[in-house]
Amino acid sequence: MKRFLLALLCALTAFGALAADTAKAAPKGDAARGQAIVATVCVACHGLDGNSPIPVNPKLAGQHPEYLLKQMKNFKAVGGNPPERVNAIMNGMIAAYDEGQMRDLSAYFASQARKGEAAKSRETIEFGQKLYRAGDLSKGLPACAACHGPAGAGLPAQYPRLGGQYAEYTEAQLKSFREGSRSNDANKMMRMVAIKMTDAEIKAVSDYIAGLR
Repeated sequence: MKRFLLALLCALTAFGALAADTAKAAPKGDAARGQAIVATVCVACHGLDGNSPIPVNPKLAGQHPEYLLKQMKNFKAVGGNPPERVNAIMNGMIAAYDEGQMRDLSAYFASQARKGEAAKSRETIEFGQKLYRAGDLSKGLPACAACHGPAGAGLPAQYPRLGGQYAEYTEAQLKSFREGSRSNDANKMMRMVAIKMTDAEIKAVSDYIAGLR
């Protein structure tokens, strides 16, 4: 167990340092230019202010711009190679945009206020809270809060904001990491976590995360 925790801590530290260095070197986007793209292209799925009207689509409002940029770049196929993150809709949508435009979109969505959700299952809220805050050491499952913060705010350039996200979307992503159909996580960090989780645990922690502020 100690070896697992030490290895995880080393991976987190290394990834965090790399992300921070990348963020310092990266130029910022223009939110006004990003808004113009959102108003004509992204609005149907993610809402004009980044608060998606559909639970299967993620809320992008208030997300860290570095994370948003990474995801858009991962959705885009480059040099004839397949994209790192496969999604039939997003792979097609992002194909037309260059990195500068992606930075503009990231800046705009990051500047918007996320509208929170609420945990809906009274039966699992304590279980979800326990998993989020403490994990389950008996099977080497780390606490979500260790990387994403006690309120789900994440850390800029390192870990995404989770609080207030639709439970349905969070649940789908955890299952995708577990199955390996989503694999754009650095050092397999999320896949290492999700593979240890049951359907019941994923559902409970996703519901709890939705209510975080």
